[in-house]
Amino acid sequence: MKKPDVAVIFDMDGTIFDSERIVLRCWEIIGKKYGVPDIGEVFMQCIGTNKVRTREIVDEHYGKEFPYEKFSAESSVLFRDMTGKEGLPVKPGAKEILQYLREQKVPLGLASSTRLAVVTQELKDAGLYDFFGTVVGGDLLKNSKPAPDIYLMTCERMRVLPENTYAVEDSHNGIRSAHSAGLHPVMVPDMMAVTQEMQDLSEAVFEDLFQVRGYFSEKIEKLPQELF
Repeated sequence: MKKPDVAVIFDMDGTIFDSERIVLRCWEIIGKKYGVPDIGEVFMQCIGTNKVRTREIVDEHYGKEFPYEKFSAESSVLFRDMTGKEGLPVKPGAKEILQYLREQKVPLGLASSTRLAVVTQELKDAGLYDFFGTVVGGDLLKNSKPAPDIYLMTCERMRVLPENTYAVEDSHNGIRSAHSAGLHPVMVPDMMAVTQEMQDLSEAVFEDLFQVRGYFSEKIEKLPQELF
């Protein structure tokens, strides 16, 4: 029996990189500088979305008069200052699960709401870019997560079926996106609580990527009797 054509697509920020906390800290620092209230709450709503949707959320809370471009630019400069010397911290188990899946010849993709140029550079800086056969950034699409578009595009470019593909995500918007695209979402929560909705939408929920590796290992051992 032919081995099923299965694949795994990873989110990046909060899943591969422990970056969300750094971004939040930058927002808090710049927000305090300009006296912006409730910036942490607004940030949590933006997790998993692209730049366009992030601005829409900020505008909804603070109005279109809010100097978003200036706020975003200063936050980005601070982020680069914080991560410039040592790079982004890689999540525990990230390299191990990527190496394992590559050894098993499982096609790997990455679907991030971050701009493609930034995604590419950050993955290369961490020595992770070559693990992925397909990398899609949020600026390649009009609709951000939680819309299904980014996962549908990534599957199309990988030439895999959504129903044969797993998505590893940390955010609510990411899980919603993968589920609505017809993938099998696996949640590894980072900064967001696991709600009942997330339990219902996810194939499985794990504490870290080491547990996800074990989960995939068990699935692979059962092939080709069942689909991943």
